[in-house]
Amino acid sequence: MFTGIVTELGTVASTAATERGARLVIEAPATAGELRIGDSVSVNGVCLTAIAVDDGAFTVDAVAETLQRSNLGGLGPGDAVDLERPTPVGGRFDGHVVQGHVDGVGEVLTRHPEGESERHRISLPSALSRYVVEKGSITVDGVSLTVTAVADVDAEPAWFEVVLIPHTLEVTVLGARSRGDRVNLEVDVIAKYVERMLEAHR
Repeated sequence: MFTGIVTELGTVASTAATERGARLVIEAPATAGELRIGDSVSVNGVCLTAIAVDDGAFTVDAVAETLQRSNLGGLGPGDAVDLERPTPVGGRFDGHVVQGHVDGVGEVLTRHPEGESERHRISLPSALSRYVVEKGSITVDGVSLTVTAVADVDAEPAWFEVVLIPHTLEVTVLGARSRGDRVNLEVDVIAKYVERMLEAHR
């Protein structure tokens, strides 16, 4: 489990196609220094497994399903990625419950300054709109954020807004996102559990 608190900005060193997807080598001294082969790591909000760890870098494989459901397939050498290690038992819980299972990909629609902060409007797949509520939590490229506004549940296109403080803009990939960029989205899993339980009692 993760909390959506990015601990390091990594840099993609290389990508290579494999029979089942893609292999990524990511330079990240702090993260690599803590990883062991077989450990989990969140890359732009996607939970992956370290298959090799070298001096200052680690390697992960992403299967075709992951590439189709996230923005990892569009990464190339030099691209920055948000990284987070899983939360240890008894560790600090500063964000919200994040599984590292991307539900869909959104698109940055607008960016507007609000003082030193920025308001971002992001599209999301219509099927996910019912799980997003104002003042609720959402994960964008692995970053735990609070929803500040959201379109009506039947609106087309569906969208939500978040306000990013200067620190978030500086230490995550969201600060470099531009209009039209694709971002990974994970909605609050608690909402999905509630919906499933209600369906069982209909």
